[in-house]
Amino acid sequence: MKVPSLDLRRQYATVKAEVDAAIRRVVECQGFILGPEVEGIEKEIAAFCGVKHGVGVASGSEALHIALMAAGIGRGDEVITTSYTFFATAGAIHEVGARPVFLDIDPRTFNIQCRDLEKNINKNTKAILPVHLYGQCAEMDEIVRVAKRHNLLVIEDAAQAIGAEYKGRRAGAIGDLACFSFYPTKNLSCFGDGGMVTTHHDELAERLRVLRVHGAKPKYYHSVVGVNARLDALQAAVLRAKMKYLPGWNERRREIARFYDGGLKDAGVVAPYVEPHCIHVYHQYVIRSQKRDELAAYLKAQGVDTAVYYPVPLHVQKCFADLGYREGDLPESERAARETLALPIFPEMTQAEMEGVVQGIREFARK
Repeated sequence: MKVPSLDLRRQYATVKAEVDAAIRRVVECQGFILGPEVEGIEKEIAAFCGVKHGVGVASGSEALHIALMAAGIGRGDEVITTSYTFFATAGAIHEVGARPVFLDIDPRTFNIQCRDLEKNINKNTKAILPVHLYGQCAEMDEIVRVAKRHNLLVIEDAAQAIGAEYKGRRAGAIGDLACFSFYPTKNLSCFGDGGMVTTHHDELAERLRVLRVHGAKPKYYHSVVGVNARLDALQAAVLRAKMKYLPGWNERRREIARFYDGGLKDAGVVAPYVEPHCIHVYHQYVIRSQKRDELAAYLKAQGVDTAVYYPVPLHVQKCFADLGYREGDLPESERAARETLALPIFPEMTQAEMEGVVQGIREFARK
């Protein structure tokens, strides 16, 4: 049986009429840049997350970049983050001229561990940038507590975690700023790149809106140097058509995860750990196996797609060699890179596909 990691065509089939109508609406009015569609999704995302402001931007990577710019972070500053994440997290820090300071992860959740936060803070530290990896929030109470003690900003990388909750608060509403991605593979996705920054703060929201249009306010008058980071109306319209389905899609992901949890007991792998105070949205369902590569190859031969997120931690990426990190510095991040494997998970999966994934892993364990 062929089991894909993701099949976007299935999702499109379920929302085709609404998405097509939304696209037609934009095409017929010929308003493609910002405008009412973007304003609409900004309000809807802000309300969903429980924050005052949403600011639509061109991608999740631009969300991180522009959030750091709005926070006033630049050359000579340091931002504490995790090494085990997608490149954009650290790439954005580098892009504004700051230095990423990498911490290791909690081996159970894959999120940034907090025990070394304070020992890595110095006079150059300006922010902490935790990532809610795979759809589960980082340990935000401790992160916010440390940040307040040292007068630092907290910028959530919530690109994989829209709808996730931490002690009753949704991702995107806990830090000073939060960054979302609507890349096609995300739980809420558009038809290309798209992103959003959320914040409770009026002043930060205004800076974001100015920075995303080259720093102009009013048009052609530039008090700061910004970037071209606008969310376009077509993508916003697609997101608005999909938005009402997000809670149901996230719940379906949890149903699939529960099926995997049960089916993979005593199957020679470690299933995802969920903190009791968190609600996971399973952007990815990631297991551990000491024979990860052999397991992936076996599943591929059975027709089951898998993926590795991420094979090389950021602290040992070649482009960051000048930061001085070495193999062995962050052992849990490095172990996760050797052992983790993402299984197929998307709301439209069939029961037979789910059973095929579990059967393949159990067969591998027996062999």
